[in-house]
Amino acid sequence: MANKVNLLQIITKLELGGAQLSTLDLIKGLDSDIYNTYLISGTEGILVEDALAIPKLKVCLIPYLRRQINIFLDIRALLSIYSFIKSNKIDIVHTHSSKAGILGRCAAKLAGAKLIVHTVHGWGFHNYQNSLRRIFYIILERIVANFTDRIIAVTEYDIAKGLQNRIGNKDKYRLIRYGIRKDKFNTGSNGSFRAKLGLDKDDFLVGMVACFKQQKSPQDFILAAKNVAELVPRAKFIMVGDGDLKGRASELIKQLSLEDKFLLLGWQRDIPQIMPCLDILVLTSLWEGLPIVFLEAMACAKPIVAHDISGNREIVKDDINGFLVKPKDHWALADRIIRLYKDRGLLRQMGIKGRAVLDDNFDFEHMLALTSEIYSLAQTRKEQIRCLSFHYMFF
Repeated sequence: MANKVNLLQIITKLELGGAQLSTLDLIKGLDSDIYNTYLISGTEGILVEDALAIPKLKVCLIPYLRRQINIFLDIRALLSIYSFIKSNKIDIVHTHSSKAGILGRCAAKLAGAKLIVHTVHGWGFHNYQNSLRRIFYIILERIVANFTDRIIAVTEYDIAKGLQNRIGNKDKYRLIRYGIRKDKFNTGSNGSFRAKLGLDKDDFLVGMVACFKQQKSPQDFILAAKNVAELVPRAKFIMVGDGDLKGRASELIKQLSLEDKFLLLGWQRDIPQIMPCLDILVLTSLWEGLPIVFLEAMACAKPIVAHDISGNREIVKDDINGFLVKPKDHWALADRIIRLYKDRGLLRQMGIKGRAVLDDNFDFEHMLALTSEIYSLAQTRKEQIRCLSFHYMFF
């Protein structure tokens, strides 16, 4: 136990999202003979129970760690993280998401962690914020980048965006794509699960898997669905997820008289069962890192229709394995969905091409190996410190 590396992962909230799923998968994949692994997160989120169930993982839930800015709670969260790092003699601190990334890295620096790593799952600043808020986040990221040893990004876009905003230098960045276990997904249809949802095998099923929040812009999916439904009577729509905007989304569906066309499934853990049911995956995010749901859809050979933004462009090639449209253009979104409905050959061809894109760069074991390689820097530093201590003891 004494020779193991003490590794702490920190994430703001354990909701059902790509950053959270990737972090928990990473924790499960780490070698317990090398690492004592710890996790700090806020108290909320559907994945809290999943984290608590991971063998040998020591979980600390901090009620002060929240997404919204609150100077008093943020200071208490910072002090709690600092105390945890010191008392558990943490060697590596790996932060995820913007709030946890700022507070966690500050605490790690103050506590003297040997290695500080941060993963950018999409930057916390974007074009839909007011200018002062955006500048504030950029300044914070610049400050903490100074004492971050490695910045992992899941897209080339986020590396370029970070460097453009003078956040760290090029040598600190590493591109490590999300990795999934492709064998969990299949390319066949799941008729039994469609029946379970009350759907007919001939229904044209369009789905969106995302949190109901501003970033994902669920209303754009619903508005596009209205246009599709008018021309495609067999079209049905499912939305998997939950969040602050679910009430508004439900009300919009009612206003547009689409109640018989929509299924709101809430949070679901059986995405490998749901994804094969779909004909098309749609995502209407206004900003993104790299949506894991894209990889899952492609593993099932499903075409994707999404907004033409940031990381989306690195996985969805327009008119090859899906379509990209201008954000907020729900008319164009509907047009691409209808085009795939009318041309099933194109739909199948796009799905096949999408599956072919998933090379080793998107494999879970590849992601794990590259991340472990970064962690090995801490072990090297630990050995260097031990050797120096030995040297000064005798010389």
